[in-house]
This record gives sequence, C-alpha cells and structure tokens, in this order.
Amino acid sequence: MNRPSDLSGVPPLQQAPLWRLLQQTAGVLAAIRSGVSGNVAFDTVEAPLRAAVQALGFQALRELGRGEALRRHLARRTPPPAADALLCTTLALIWRAERAPYESFTLVDQAVEAAKRNAATRAQTSFINACLRRFLRERDELIAATDTEPVAYWNHPRWWIERVRRDHPRAWKRILRTGDSAAPMTLRVNLRKTTVEEYLASLLVSGLSARRVGPCGVQLARACPVSQLPGFEAGEVSVQDAAAQLAAPLLLDGLKRFADDGAPLRVLDACAAPGGKTAHLLEHAAPGAIEVLALDIDPARSRRISQNLERLGLQARLAVADAAQPSTWWDGRPFDAILLDAPCTASGIVRRHPDVPWLRRESDVSQLAARQAALLAALWPLLAPGGRLLYCTCSVFRDEGAKQVETFLAHNTQARLLPSPGHLLPRNGCVEPVVPDNALGEHDGFFYALLEKSGHSR
Repeated sequence: MNRPSDLSGVPPLQQAPLWRLLQQTAGVLAAIRSGVSGNVAFDTVEAPLRAAVQALGFQALRELGRGEALRRHLARRTPPPAADALLCTTLALIWRAERAPYESFTLVDQAVEAAKRNAATRAQTSFINACLRRFLRERDELIAATDTEPVAYWNHPRWWIERVRRDHPRAWKRILRTGDSAAPMTLRVNLRKTTVEEYLASLLVSGLSARRVGPCGVQLARACPVSQLPGFEAGEVSVQDAAAQLAAPLLLDGLKRFADDGAPLRVLDACAAPGGKTAHLLEHAAPGAIEVLALDIDPARSRRISQNLERLGLQARLAVADAAQPSTWWDGRPFDAILLDAPCTASGIVRRHPDVPWLRRESDVSQLAARQAALLAALWPLLAPGGRLLYCTCSVFRDEGAKQVETFLAHNTQARLLPSPGHLLPRNGCVEPVVPDNALGEHDGFFYALLEKSGHSR
C-alpha cells in the first residue's frame, strides 16, 4: 500500500486507519462547502490526526473540480451532503492514478468502510460503493468525458476561471495550474541576528537544502516543521513567502530615516495580524528609526502578533480596532508611513489555501473591493504630507489590485503612484526592474502599489 508523501514524517503506528482519515477529510470538505474556512475546519480535527487529514484534504481540494464532475456523471441526483462529501473526496483522490496517495482499490475499500461507520452516511454505503466500483471499471471513459468540462479540467469554479482569464489573458492558464500545486516553504532571515549566508550554512549543517531568494529570504528544497529549523525559537527566521517579504523594503526604503527633531518615524501597520509584516518592518529599519502601531480588528489574531514579536525580540504598539474607523483609535498625529495589507479574496495564495476557490463566491470580490476602498479612504487622511502608503493584497484579481488603485488615484489628486510591482503573479515574479523574475524563486500572487502624498514631511 502506497503512503502519501506528505505523511512520510508520520510514524505508521501512530496513524489512524485510512477509513477514519477519509471520514475526517470528508467532514472538512463538508464544512468548507457550508462556508467554514479551511483553517477553522482543519483545526477541528483532533490533533493526532490533523497532519494526515490536512495532507489528504489539500490533495482532494486541489482535485475537487474533477471529483465533483465525476460524481455528476456517476449519479443523476446529488446525494445528501455527508455522502456527497465522502464520494467527491474519494474520487478527487483516486482519479489520477499516478498521483493517488494510496492504491485505488484500497481507497475505495476504505471509503466504503468510512461510510459504514458514520451514521450520517451509513444509509448511502451501497450507493457510494456502486459509484466508486463503476469508476474503477470505466475510469478512462469517465475521465475523457469530464476533460471537456472547464471546472474539472482546471479544478477551479467556473466564475473563478472566467475572471482570471479576463484579468490575465496571457497568463491565466499558468495561474490556474499554479494553484493546483503545493507551495514552497520560504523563510525570512532576521538580519538583526544573523546573515543569509550564515543561516544557509546552519541549514546545511542540519541536513536541510535551501537557496537564497530576495534580499533576506531562503527557500527550502523541502518543507519541514518549524521545530526542525535551526534558530527558529531564537528568532533568527520566520516563515514568510518571498512575495510578502517585499512589503517592508518597498514602504521604508527611500523614506527619510529620522524626522528633523530626531524622533522615529511613525508607521502604521493596518490589518496587521498575524504580524509577519509588522516584524519585518522592525527588522528592516535601523534600531530606533521607527515606531510601529500594529492594528487588527480580530482579537484572537491580534494575539498572534504579540507572540511573533516576542519570539523575535521586537516591540510594537498593538491595538485591536477597525482600521476603517480611525475615530476609535487614532490619536490625531499623522503617520509617516502606512502599510495597508487589505482583506481580500486570497486568490493569490491558493497553493497554501486550496479551500479558497471553493469557499469564495463571485459576489465576495465586489464586497471585498468595497471594503478595500473604504480602508484606503479612511487611512489616507492619516498620512503626513510627503509620507507613503503601501497598498497590498494577496490577490490576482484586478478589482482588488490595479483597478482599485486606478480608482483611488482618480479621486485623490494628492496621491502619486511610485514605482512598485503591481500584480505579482504566482511563481512568475514581476516585470523588471522592480523585482527581477529570478530573484524571488517560487512565490505567491500579490499586488503592490506604493502611493506618496504630495507636500513636505514634518
């Protein structure tokens, strides 16, 4: 029996029976279909099973379009939610034999066992068995039939495919295919504590292969638990995608380091949780050059900012508040720099969160774009003349990037767009010379626009 590569670090004797893992994975899919985010759904799985269920779940989500299409060919009527989730999960895992985590017959047998042992699916056991056995008999014909269906072929919802194709007519196929692959593990080296070269040497001693990406990043050849990273607990590195590592230097480089009175520059990190960019701002600036207010609306996520800063030995002022309502938290003193990492569809980080395409609805794009516009409108008046605001999203959708900034510039004559990457497409890098394509290695999709307010700084 083959074992999934993502489970290679889990001792076999500590793994639950496969039927139980499939049962839990199907439960996660059912939760995502009901509107629960993948992070929350996977967190509900009991800890000893979570890594294995997440490995199976990620693979199933990356093949879900095909699994759902096959189910439609195998069953005229949609079965009850729990049975449908188990059936689609199994079909997604077995349809591509060369990538199946276990032998197809083993997966089918264990899926039937999972149906028998769950009160919510027990009545559909024979139906699930019949569908899966038929798929094994007619695999080639069924796959050929579903090859003509865009959702099955690209493994994204139809509206998502159409939007990416419209927004990026030359790159849409590559964007969609990238979303079906696993993301690399990239680290940001804390240059206050070590250098990239020294850290690469430490990795090599620990038996971990990596290469340099960007000014302070390293990309591992193979992901590993953070507990295996040398110097992690000592704050030498943080996990952060290479594209996300662009935020701090884009915002701070070129700003006057100190005000005329010698006071540090005031920096706002709006929507700051979980604190990766907050920490990078502090690491990137000279000691004492900036003071950062890290703001987030979510109390639970805000606690993660504090935890991350403590591990890294950094300090910032934290506040739990809605960035779009400055009257509830702003002290009236302008900021010299503002980082607005705005809430978005997360369409650029599908490799890390394969639930996102199946969780989102098309209407979410316009709703989130309205939220982004409200945040820009609320925060721009808080910026000092001569100051800079960096607007970014982890989205490939133009409504959350280029179009958002075009509209903002059309209504704000004080704003000037400085050289910045714009839309960074997943894995591909961006147009030179802002960031050379080969400098970042593989990375997520992001949008960056650096805006400067006309006038003189303090």
